[in-house]
Amino acid sequence: LKADDDLSVAAEDWVDAKKDTGEVRSGAKEYLGEIKPPPKDGDPKSNADWWKGLSEQEKADYISMHPDSVGNLNGLPADVRDEANRAIFEEKRAEYQTQYKNIPEEPKPKYVSSGRAIRYSDEWLEWRQKYEGRRAHLKSALEGVKAIQKRFDRTGEGGLPEAYLLRFDPNDDGRVVLANGNPDTADHTALYVPGTKTHSGGIDGDLNRGVTLWQESHTLSPGDKISTITWFDYDAPNQIPNATSDKYAEKAASALREFLDGNRVAHEAATGGTAHTTVIGHSYGSTVIGDAAKYRSDYADTWSDPLPADDVIAAGSPGMQAEHAADLGIDPDHMWAMKAGGVGSDDWFVREGGRRVGLGGNGVIPTDREFGGHVMESDSDDHGGYWKVDDHQRPSVSLKNQARVIVGDYMGVTLE
Repeated sequence: LKADDDLSVAAEDWVDAKKDTGEVRSGAKEYLGEIKPPPKDGDPKSNADWWKGLSEQEKADYISMHPDSVGNLNGLPADVRDEANRAIFEEKRAEYQTQYKNIPEEPKPKYVSSGRAIRYSDEWLEWRQKYEGRRAHLKSALEGVKAIQKRFDRTGEGGLPEAYLLRFDPNDDGRVVLANGNPDTADHTALYVPGTKTHSGGIDGDLNRGVTLWQESHTLSPGDKISTITWFDYDAPNQIPNATSDKYAEKAASALREFLDGNRVAHEAATGGTAHTTVIGHSYGSTVIGDAAKYRSDYADTWSDPLPADDVIAAGSPGMQAEHAADLGIDPDHMWAMKAGGVGSDDWFVREGGRRVGLGGNGVIPTDREFGGHVMESDSDDHGGYWKVDDHQRPSVSLKNQARVIVGDYMGVTLE
């Protein structure tokens, strides 16, 4: 990669590099064709075996030429996926910055007089048709890029470990999977699934929740290796009424299930064992977990475990597609739930708000006693308050209870 006339690599350089990569791929077609490609629709174990079978040179070449393929393969080591996805990240950031900069400015005046009436100008209407939607998408995607870069830059701050970008796709609402600490070598891994209204442009708050979970878990168990993952790899409902439908969770189930399975395969390859794994679903994210627990993939008729996870936490859940935790194959002793209090709380939306989501058997939600499991104490006073710390960086009860489950300190969890 050659910079134009200085030592900085500008967006234009990255855009040019992407073009050059295409030309290299074309010129080296015969050589690249000799590298065995990953198995088509392979399961995580097959993906891991394929990668292990390549030489070091072939691995480096394949990442260089096919980062989009490598970055999305479940079962591959986290550092490999991170390397591939960071290349995509830089290319897409440059591409989107260039496209955003090249959009013509909004024409003025926006309104013109027509007799006694005021209407939009023809120039503005034409601009809106051509550019408004694209500009909004680019702006949102670049906000997501900014949030990811901010997390990269925080590495080392207060002991915060390296970030691993395990999935990145800025198209549509975007896809972002980012880990704090290497999940392949962690003693404890927690995966956080966000809910309704999630999109890459607003991913900053969800990435911060992953950081907060890591910080509190590390405080409770400083001698252990911990990884917390923000997993946003599905099309989330864009508004509360849409969250009454199971279709979003049903489509997301395979992606979540296969990521968890891939995480276990990669961990076994790195350590010979498995990590203590906790899956946390916020709001509709818990519904996704419910569907993933019932999911049967194309590459396995049955599962030895309902989920490749030891504990499940549901925060502010509208339902998990079942009347009882056991119906999902979840051990009630390892099923945890919490809810917010106050006006406009979780229960208000599900019960009194007229939006009875109905995503559990007979309308049962995880904080109902009949669902089974444990209802944890929570001091959240709103739907998004489960990860709060105060001005002195003291964790809320809700956050501490989640961290206790993450590190396996079950006796320390306070219950309602």
